[in-house]
Order: sequence, then structure tokens, then C-alpha cells
Amino acid sequence: MNKAEILIIDDEPQIRKLLQINLESNDYKVIQASKGKEGLILAANHPPDLILLDIGLPDQSGHELLKELREWYNNPIIILSVQDNETDIVSALDNGATDYLTKPFRTGELLARIRSAIRRSQNTENNSKLISGEIEIDFVARTVKRNGETVKLTSTEYNLLALFAKNEGKVLTHQFLLKEVWGYSYQSETQYLRVFVGTLRKKLENNPNNPKHILTESGVGYRFE
Repeated sequence: MNKAEILIIDDEPQIRKLLQINLESNDYKVIQASKGKEGLILAANHPPDLILLDIGLPDQSGHELLKELREWYNNPIIILSVQDNETDIVSALDNGATDYLTKPFRTGELLARIRSAIRRSQNTENNSKLISGEIEIDFVARTVKRNGETVKLTSTEYNLLALFAKNEGKVLTHQFLLKEVWGYSYQSETQYLRVFVGTLRKKLENNPNNPKHILTESGVGYRFE
């Protein structure tokens, strides 16, 4: 039985009810808040395994609440919002959101995102290896194998791949990737990413034109699966 607890912070009663029914039918425990302050208190008193957070709250911006939560809360936060513009999505992800879904969303997709986020958060942070299909990454030895064969990567290629792998399933924005791999002064150099992602796909994907591991999130960034 699934014992994970999920906190819903959303001001729409119908959405909260729909989420509660679907989550409880999948054996999640559910707690709810209709306002930001109420949600913050519930999260602080008993930190849940995951938070579903609406951006449009009546008492404060969901973006601001996200920042407050990320000062101490390390478990996954998935944004649910009617806002589907690139600025809102990038802002939420850069401020620490684990994932972002726009309303109306498909229940099956939401449940899959929740399972993926909780699974990743429960893995020990210091895992020395990651195996994803035919790809094996050894973070200690800094080596990568595909179908048991060593893949030769440059230092930058490895650093980019390791960043993807350590954030498996999470959308990483262009700006975040550029800052982490190349530094603050490169945050607008998106052509760097296109080149290096293209190279990684050629070395790691069975079909680089239809990748299964390094996925593009249009206008936002990339996701490693």
C-alpha cells in the first residue's frame, strides 16, 4: 500500500476534490489547503512527501510561496496552473519546482509525474551509479557505458550528462543548465546547449532524431528519462 502523503495547495474546491478522489484511489494520503499561508503551516508542521501547488492563490502568489517553501522543504513540488506561458513555467522551475503541469491536465499523466518525483526523492542522493536502460553512469569514476561499451565523452559532455542524470525526470531550464555547466556569464548562450545535447544524443541514443533519454521541453529546456 502506498503510504506517501501529498499536500494539495489550491483555492478551487472542485480541483481539490478531483485530486483527492484520484490520489486516494491510488493509495496516497491527502491533506489540503485553500490558501498559501494555510499550506505553508501544514507543510511546516508535518512535511509531506510531495506538494501539488497552484500558482493562482487568493492570499499570495504561488511563485512567492514556492520560494518560501524551498528555503527549507526539499521534497518534490509539482506546479498545477492555468498559466501555460513560457515565463511562468521557467520562473517556477528556476525557483525550485520539480515539475509543471497546466490545467486541465490528464489524471494519468499527473499520477505518472507524481510517482516519478517521489521515486527520485526516495533514492539516496549519494548513489554512485545510475542505470537507465542501456546507459550506465558511474559518478565516482566519471565513466559512461552504453550497452556495456565505454562511451568517450569530453569533460563538458560528461558534466552536462551527469547534471541531467542527477535530476532524472525533472525539467531543467536552459538558463539553469548553462549556469551550472558553463557559468553565470553563459546563461543566454543557448546555442551551446543545442550543440552539446546534439552530441550527447548521437553518442547515447539509438535514434538521435527520436531520443528516448534526453527529451526536449519546447521553449523551456530538457528532461532526462
